[in-house]
Amino acid sequence: MTTALPRFTLKHALTALLVVTLWGLNFVVIKFGLRGVPPLLMGALRFCLVAFPAILFLPRPKIPLKLLLGYAATISLGQFAFLFTAMAVGMPAGLASLVLQSQAFFTVMLSALILKDKLYIQNLIGMAVAGIGLVVLGSASLHASAHPVPMAGLALTLCAALSWASGNVFNKKIGPTNVLSLVAWSALVPILPFFALSYLFEGGDAIVYSLQHFNLTSALAIVYLAVAATLIGYTLWGKLLGSLPTHMVAPLTLMVPIVGLSSAWLILGEALSQQQMTGAVIVMSGLLINVFGGRILGAMIPGLR
Repeated sequence: MTTALPRFTLKHALTALLVVTLWGLNFVVIKFGLRGVPPLLMGALRFCLVAFPAILFLPRPKIPLKLLLGYAATISLGQFAFLFTAMAVGMPAGLASLVLQSQAFFTVMLSALILKDKLYIQNLIGMAVAGIGLVVLGSASLHASAHPVPMAGLALTLCAALSWASGNVFNKKIGPTNVLSLVAWSALVPILPFFALSYLFEGGDAIVYSLQHFNLTSALAIVYLAVAATLIGYTLWGKLLGSLPTHMVAPLTLMVPIVGLSSAWLILGEALSQQQMTGAVIVMSGLLINVFGGRILGAMIPGLR
C-alpha cells in the first residue's frame, strides 16, 4: 500500500506567499531602520524584541546548550551583524536579498565538509554558475555610475550568507524541534554581544544619541524585523516544513530575491544597470540549477544525479 504525497493546497500557497513577501520586504525595511539607528545597535534592539516577551510564554527548546549557542552565534549574531553593516555601508537592499541567497551553496559545502553529506553534480554546476554571476555582479556594481556598490558591502553580505549557512548546519544537528521556541530563546544570546559590538565600533555617544532621538520609522522597522520577519515568518515557515516535504518547500525561498529586488525598485528607486541585471540573472540561474538540476538530469539521464 502506497502513501499519497501531501498536496500543495491553496492554504499552503497563500502561507508561502505571505512568508516570501515578509522576508522579501525585510531588506527595504532594514534600509529604513538604518536611517535612524546604527546597524549593530539595531541588531541588539531587534533581538531584544524577538526574545521578550516571547520567552515568557514559550518553553526552552530541549536541545544541548552548545547547539543553541552555536545556532544563535551564527544564524542570529553573525548573519545580521554582517548584513546590517553591509547595508549601512551601501549595499543596496535588492542586491542584498539576492546575494544572501548564496547561503544555499555555503550550506551545501559546509554540510559536505562537516556532516559528510554527498555533493551532487548539480550542486557543483550551480555553484560554478553562481560564482561567475557574483563576479559579473561585483565587477558591474563596482563600476556602476548610477548605483555603485562598495565591495565592502558585497563582501560583508557574503559573510552574512556564510553565517546563515553555518547556522543551517547547527540546525541540522539540532534536528526536529519547536521552531518558534528555538528562534525566541536563541535570540537571548546575541543581545549582549550586539550591544558590546555597538559600543566598540559605533561608540557610546552614537548609542545614546540614537536612543534619545529614536523615531517612529526606526521603531516600526525594528518591530517589523522582530515580529513580522522573524517570529511570524519563521513560525509559518516551520509549519510549511512540517506539513510538506522539504523538496516542495525549500525552493520557495528563491522567490525572496524577486520580492526584494522588486520592492527595492518600487520603494527605494534602486534600479540595476544592464550588467548588474546580467550578473543577478546568472546568480539566480545558479540557484535554480542547485535546486532543480537533479530532477532535470534525472529526467534526461535516468540514474544520474
